[in-house]
Amino acid sequence: MDDVGTWSRTEIEDAFAEYQRKAEDAGKTGDWRIWADQFTDDATYIEHHFGTFEGRDAIFDWISSCMSDYPGRDMPEFPIEWYIIDDQRGWVVCQVWNRMRDPGDGSVHQEYNFTLLKYAGDNKWSYEEDIYNPMRFGAMVGEWEAARKAASSG
Repeated sequence: MDDVGTWSRTEIEDAFAEYQRKAEDAGKTGDWRIWADQFTDDATYIEHHFGTFEGRDAIFDWISSCMSDYPGRDMPEFPIEWYIIDDQRGWVVCQVWNRMRDPGDGSVHQEYNFTLLKYAGDNKWSYEEDIYNPMRFGAMVGEWEAARKAASSG
């Protein structure tokens, strides 16, 4: 493999920063179009619990539905713990926290996934895969529900 990739590290890093900003905006507004539009028309998104989605429109349909239903609608924040850029391949690997809304007592309830993104140039991604343990997500949501119930009855 050559030492020089197709895109500069700076371009990939800037696109990843934009990816994070658009996820933050989508989480706040509930409008996932701007986030989904970061993918190429023929992008592949692999979500191990929900399946594989082919194409930007399929990604948008899935994420819009998923994040408008419970518990997705109560999970508006996705801070990045760390990331690695492989500028030879155009890949970003990161740890994403999926953070629930404050249940009313100030406590933080979150679970992480690892994400692989493949950059396609022009601020677009051709691939995303999210890897996580659904059992840990379920336990975290249960803890959040208990905290929300305790906060509302206290």
